[in-house]
Formats: sequence, structure tokens, C-alpha cells
Amino acid sequence: MAKGKSRSKGSGGGSDAYEKLRADIAARHATLSDRLRHIAEFALENPTEMALGTVAEVARRAGVQPSAIVRFAGALGYSGFTEMQQVFRLRLVASLAPSYKDRIERLKEDGPWSGRSDARAVLTRFVTEGIASLETLNTAAREHDLQRAIELLGAADTIYLLGLGGSYPVAAHLAYVLRKLGRRTVLLDALGGGLREQAVAATRADALLAISFKEYNSDTVRLFAELIARGVRAVSITDNLLSPIARGADVVFELHDMAEPALRTLVAPMSLGQALAVGLSLSQA
Repeated sequence: MAKGKSRSKGSGGGSDAYEKLRADIAARHATLSDRLRHIAEFALENPTEMALGTVAEVARRAGVQPSAIVRFAGALGYSGFTEMQQVFRLRLVASLAPSYKDRIERLKEDGPWSGRSDARAVLTRFVTEGIASLETLNTAAREHDLQRAIELLGAADTIYLLGLGGSYPVAAHLAYVLRKLGRRTVLLDALGGGLREQAVAATRADALLAISFKEYNSDTVRLFAELIARGVRAVSITDNLLSPIARGADVVFELHDMAEPALRTLVAPMSLGQALAVGLSLSQA
């Protein structure tokens, strides 16, 4: 798109314009310079800051010079940062201003239990982050993505579940639920053999449900790419459109983590997985 042509006023409204911008950033990511790739990742992970900050503030948070932010906007076809920022602002007006997650972040900074280390404060922190994650999931999960994922999994002869490291509890629980619901399921966990051996029978008639978050498990990333190359259709639960398990997936669910990865909660991916499993059962009842 030529520079100077605003993409924030499309007929689809603020949400559609923002989704188009996100898709554009993801599509162009590999062709950008290292500096601009870093800004692209920051923009997708911090849309509220992109919407509300000045170019200097955004640059400081991203760890780059303001001129790099302007170049990034230009690389996407905008006349400058202000024009691109309008798309991020329309997102806030359309659906997420201010987001529950942002309010929780302020609570963490200003709340009476901030900085405390007693057991009750730790529990409160996890509960609060779990609530924030569920609120974000409920807002971000789109009906057509849920339906597409259920249809894809429902058409599969076998559902392969891949989630290693910190994501393993989600994959293991999904395997349990799907088997209880009568679905043929393979949990790719490397127990009793290698991962590749467990997935050797996967074909185009099957489906893969993969779960991984930063820092992405290397075995998950490798096997995901191999199965995609073999034509296995995939649903991914991850944290970013630039995730290595987003590339090639038919459906991608983005579950953004809170600011402190050491406190990542699995409440949202567990709930999403259960919703897909039960939705699959209901659709074929």
C-alpha cells in the first residue's frame, strides 16, 4: 500500500483495521531488518503502549531510537508513526479500552499487596493473573476461529497433541478429556520413545493441536514444523502471531502472558482447550 493512504478508516471498523495491521506485520516480519523485526515483535506484544505512547515513549520502551519507530511505520506503508498509531487507538475504542489486563497491571504496581512475599499475597497474585488471563481470552477468542478449530479437529482421524516443557500440563489434560469423549488421541510426550517415532503415523487425515509459549520449547518447534511440512493441519495455542508454532497453522489462538513470565498461569490455555474439546463433542452429538 502506498505511503500516505490511511488504513485506519476501512469500512470494517477499528477492529478489522487492527487485525489487518497485525496480519501485515506478521507477513512482513521475515523481510524486515533486525531492528525493525524487534519493533514488530514489540508492537504485537504491546498494542496498548503503541496506542497511547508518544513516539519517544514507545521507542524508549522498545529499546530503540524514535527514528526507528518512524521507519517501521514507513515500512508498513504509513506516512508516519501518527497514522499507524491511529489503528492501535481504534482497537482500544472498539473493544479493549482499558483492558482488564491493563487494570490488573496497575493494581500490581499500586495495590496493597504489591511487593509482599507472604503466602496470601502470592495466592492473590496468581488468582488475579488468572482472572485477567480469562478475561483476555474471553475477549480475544473469536467465534469463527473457535468454529474453524472445532471443525478441523472434528474432521481428523486422529488428534495429535503437542506441548512440551511448561505447556505439557495443558496437552496432557487435553489428551485425558478428548479420550474421555471418545476421540482417538495421541499425546506426543516422548515417553517410551522419541517424539518423531510417536508422530510417524500422522498423515493429512489427522490434525495437530500444539501449545507453546515463550521461551518456545525447541522440540515442540521442530516437530511442529515437520508435521506441517507433511501436510498435517494444525491448531496452535501460543502467545504471538510471530511464534514459531503460528507459521503454517490453520488456526492460531493468541494468549498473551502477563508481564512476569515466571508467574505464567495455565488457566487460559486449559480453559480454551476444554472449550475446544467439549465444543467438538457437542458439534458431533
